[in-house]
Amino acid sequence: MSKQSPPSLLKWGLKYSLSAAVAGIICCVAPAVLFMFGIMGGVYAISFADFFYGDDGNEGIGSLVLKGVAVLIGLYGVYSFKNKQNQCSIDPNRKRKNLLILVMIITVTGIGVFLSLEKWSAWYFNTRIVPAQQLELKQ
Repeated sequence: MSKQSPPSLLKWGLKYSLSAAVAGIICCVAPAVLFMFGIMGGVYAISFADFFYGDDGNEGIGSLVLKGVAVLIGLYGVYSFKNKQNQCSIDPNRKRKNLLILVMIITVTGIGVFLSLEKWSAWYFNTRIVPAQQLELKQ
């Protein structure tokens, strides 16, 4: 019986942190990207994003669900790494250290990418999509 090599900590952490970050902010990034490529207009992009927020601009149920999905993706990444790591014969102390490092990578990278995408999408909406929406509404 051959032993498997331990999974790559950095690749695993980046895969799940980036997936979680994008899942958590897809409500704003998707319409911005679709608008950028000319697939949707300003009015539709804003109405798409508004679906996830309340009338007053605060977070709505949709936004909270996406953030919950993002947390679940990160937790699944930790859970599956732990299971994969347990198939390998490595020192238990090293396993705990790897798990702690993975949690830090997923948390810090995921939150950092999420906040960066949130800032970018807010800027893009304000500078590109809102002016296009105003022009479309005048016509």
